[in-house]
Amino acid sequence: MILIGVGSNRPHPPAASPRETIAAAMAALPGIGVRVVAQSSWYTSEPVPVSDQPWFVNGAAIVATALSPEALLDRMLALETAFGRIRGAPNAARTLDLDLLDYDSQHIDTPALVLPHPRLHLRRFVLEPLREIAPGWRHPCLDLSAAALLDSSLPGDQRVLRLSG
Repeated sequence: MILIGVGSNRPHPPAASPRETIAAAMAALPGIGVRVVAQSSWYTSEPVPVSDQPWFVNGAAIVATALSPEALLDRMLALETAFGRIRGAPNAARTLDLDLLDYDSQHIDTPALVLPHPRLHLRRFVLEPLREIAPGWRHPCLDLSAAALLDSSLPGDQRVLRLSG
């Protein structure tokens, strides 16, 4: 199972909102060789770490691709750039954030790519959508489901709300 996370807290024109931006990014995935198998609801979440920047809109997807993990990451980073992402300070506001969370439970640790994503088990805004679309998924290193990780390993102060519609 290949899992990606998506988020935004700044719109990228012509989108009028972060939610429209990430919806457009999800619609662009087939153009980079990625088929969306399942997509979560959208969630709004406080920035982590907490800051005065706008809240994020986040989601997750199960995808299928013939690309290698490294090639998939490269194309996801190119898509971020196409959506106006400028990399600067860590945890800064951004138009689009695409994260490769897990790729068939592979363990990869290179300067360019770490799998599973090294912080996915610490982020409520990742685990809530994963629990929704992949209840049987288990963290490749911790052997815990998203639900178990939500119950056991998170700071209690991460605010995440499921959006309607």
